[in-house]
Amino acid sequence: MTERTVVPRGPAAAEPVVHVRPATDLDLDGLLASMAALFAEDAGPRDPAADPTWFREHGRAALAAGLDDPARLLLVADCAGKVLGHLTAMLRAPEPLLPVRTVTLASLYVRPAMRGAGTGSRLLAGCLDWSRAHGAFRTEVSAYASNAAALRFYHRHGFTDHEVTLTAPGGWVPGTGAR
Repeated sequence: MTERTVVPRGPAAAEPVVHVRPATDLDLDGLLASMAALFAEDAGPRDPAADPTWFREHGRAALAAGLDDPARLLLVADCAGKVLGHLTAMLRAPEPLLPVRTVTLASLYVRPAMRGAGTGSRLLAGCLDWSRAHGAFRTEVSAYASNAAALRFYHRHGFTDHEVTLTAPGGWVPGTGAR
């Protein structure tokens, strides 16, 4: 995968160039912080079943395992050693019902101060390059229906609506014992 760069605009213009590159073990803390920020902004307020303790209890080990997994992609947007955003994705092997390789983009986040400078687009381009390099038939992503900004972003980059997941109220809520 080739490295992608973006030069910040506005007040951040004096800062060094942002590099989009594969994550390393030195990025784990920043990657975990970026994922927690995504949760706080997206899943946390939108999904009462999402577990905010996952990052503290399992995040670092899960990310560390992903660094060495050829079926997982972990990218960071790095500016002078600081993680300003990330993308994670995984490659699914063909299955009998769906006999093609599929890349699932699991998370993409850019710190609010860096939005609008092309960093998210560069992270996504890195994922699409990786997807093609791995012979994937398609790359898919899910977003909360109420996250209009994410939906606009993915539509602007050529993603189309393919599937809709509907949920019913009620059910079991983790940590509450309620059904």
